[in-house]
Amino acid sequence: MVALAFGLVFLTGALVVDDRNVGLGLWSIVAGIAVYVLWCVMRSAGGTRASGAQSVLHNVIEHDPALALLTDADGVVLDLNAAASLRLAIEVGDGIGDGFSAVFANPESVLFSLFGKARENGGGAEDVITRSGRFRISVTSIDQARYLWRIEGDAAVERQPNTAAAAPQMPMMAVGNSGAVLFVNEACRELLGGRPKSCSEVFGDAPLRSGVQRTLTTENGPIQIVLAVIDSVAGRKEVFLIPAQDSSDSGPRELNAGWNAIEDLPVPLLKISSAGTILASNREARTLLDLKAMDGKRLADVLDGLGRPICDWIKEAVEGRGGFASQFLRGRGDNHDTFVQVTLNSAGGLSDPHLIAVLNDVTELKTLEAQFVQSQKMQAIGQLAGGVAHDFNNLLTAISGHCDLLLLRHDQGDQDYGDLIQIHQNANRAASLVGQLLAFSRKQNLQPEVIDVRETLSDLTHLLNRLVGERVSLVLSLDQDLDPIKADKRQLEQVLMNLVVNARDAMPHGGEIDIMTENVHLDTPLQQDRASVPPGDYVVLRVKDEGEGIAPDKIHQIFEPFFTTKKTGEGTGLGLSTVYGIVKQTGGFIFAHSEIGTGTIFTLWFPMHSAQVSQPNPEPKPIPQMSETVHEGVILLVEDEAPVRAFASRALRLRGYTVLEADCAEAALTLLSDTELKIDVFVTDVIMPGLDGPTWVRQALVDRPEARVVFVSGYAEDAFGDEGPEVENAVFLPKPFSLNDLTQTVQAQLELAQV
Repeated sequence: MVALAFGLVFLTGALVVDDRNVGLGLWSIVAGIAVYVLWCVMRSAGGTRASGAQSVLHNVIEHDPALALLTDADGVVLDLNAAASLRLAIEVGDGIGDGFSAVFANPESVLFSLFGKARENGGGAEDVITRSGRFRISVTSIDQARYLWRIEGDAAVERQPNTAAAAPQMPMMAVGNSGAVLFVNEACRELLGGRPKSCSEVFGDAPLRSGVQRTLTTENGPIQIVLAVIDSVAGRKEVFLIPAQDSSDSGPRELNAGWNAIEDLPVPLLKISSAGTILASNREARTLLDLKAMDGKRLADVLDGLGRPICDWIKEAVEGRGGFASQFLRGRGDNHDTFVQVTLNSAGGLSDPHLIAVLNDVTELKTLEAQFVQSQKMQAIGQLAGGVAHDFNNLLTAISGHCDLLLLRHDQGDQDYGDLIQIHQNANRAASLVGQLLAFSRKQNLQPEVIDVRETLSDLTHLLNRLVGERVSLVLSLDQDLDPIKADKRQLEQVLMNLVVNARDAMPHGGEIDIMTENVHLDTPLQQDRASVPPGDYVVLRVKDEGEGIAPDKIHQIFEPFFTTKKTGEGTGLGLSTVYGIVKQTGGFIFAHSEIGTGTIFTLWFPMHSAQVSQPNPEPKPIPQMSETVHEGVILLVEDEAPVRAFASRALRLRGYTVLEADCAEAALTLLSDTELKIDVFVTDVIMPGLDGPTWVRQALVDRPEARVVFVSGYAEDAFGDEGPEVENAVFLPKPFSLNDLTQTVQAQLELAQV
């Protein structure tokens, strides 16, 4: 019935044509008769096989005097007559758009419109007028899978291969819903060296996405292109192949396309005058720079970061004096977090010189670059902090050590005793500050133990309540079945105090600080803030406040050293960076979430430890006292810092040991060349000029395997490397150490040697 209806439509249309369109009317009569005959034949053969109907349809197409083609729903040619094959230069398997592009440029919109009419109404027609004449394209729906196309008129008489190519074209292909290539323009055909049948022949199985850069293999070798994909009707896509920008070009490329033609292109473009004024912009550029309109603005009002006036760069590009290389610029105002790569292309010629700026969003690239620079800066500051801590530890060892020696000769009734105690206490405070530097650089000498976080918080509650004051209330919500963790208890307490003090400072008018704990099991990795928490069992600790919150543009900086939102003089900016260093060195994770006006939550993840909780640490070490016990043993002390060596040798001799001194490893090995010399314990610095401690000790133990070893260092214990000192019978004593620390460590090593 559809064929019958369209036959009648063609006949009726022929009767109403005017005198100027007599030719088209005659063709319509012929078309109507052909379609009617086709319907009659198919109706009379209702009981015949499908192959017979196809044969009849082929005969009708072949004898049609117009250009006739049969396609599927995607526009792929299934059959065509000799006239269409000759004049459109296409064959079975090609897309119908390939043939129609020979008649007029950019036929996709007309074809898609006709496809829609055929689906909705069973058929349709369009009159197209070109410089070569007037013609009509009609389509009839045979069934849901087949469509009959006819071209009638003057433009169909001669093939017009240059009509579509009269103006420069951007390589483009139309792709159907099934991946079939429906149309390839001449520029794309020349670029690819032929016409592909399917999208996978060109791009493989990768999805088509705008902005993705691909490498295409052409007859002239591989080239880089950027895809621009525009969705069309019925799942079809128009894919533009845009040459990738090459900053190494010696000069700008000429762009000749009209500006209106690039409004919908998925490539951000600006038209700029020689004075730097933005004359026009397309939709993608306005979206990228988050501006509703840019016409009349200067490029310098929108972008910044060249290091010199942008107008000078534009002037050089217009005059051809260089400056054609791509530049990385940053948005201004609210777009300061947006980075773009700008490439200038000359246009307009001598009569109207101007520039076309091609923008490429490189925000993600610049963000990664900033993260890399930040990590390099953190590493450099960490190394600096470690080196400074090493030097300070040597100084503090000498200060606190000689203070201990003085305390041995003074009792509480001495008038100098109070001054010595002040020196002793302040040296310990200085050692604590050095510990913060090492914690920030993740090179701290931790003393991990298995602890119960509930007990740690309970012991710390009194101190925390004193810290927060009367306006702020502290609320603990602790899981009664909390798993143990392995961490340095003293450093965990410091983490909690720093977080609570920050929460207090964020609530100058008072509020509530909640400290919550719970056990959490992760079956899959947790992705948050560019970090990945691996699956496993964790103890999660949260510190929540009701403060002013942290601005979104600041929260990613809070763990940086010396960064603070407090006023000058109210904070050093080392608190959270120290917290971060301690948590990461413990093997945990820390995240921050904040909302302006609502508050901030710090979430700490510590791996659960299966061992039993350790016994509480002993009381603080007492002030050194003179021991009446006389110890025996020969100690070889190797230390390159003279003040430290002087203190250590005096401290050991006061305990009754025989001490031999050396200021470097080479001097120590020279002493040991005497085979008659018996050494019980080596006390040596780890890092020294020349041979380091572990190296010379390994050589010495070859002839003296029974000797015990005490390594001392102002660096962390990881100065040995990931695998430790690899020295048997060795212990590590971090600087700064007290007189009691040194003598007790040496005595313990001697006692183990006698077992």
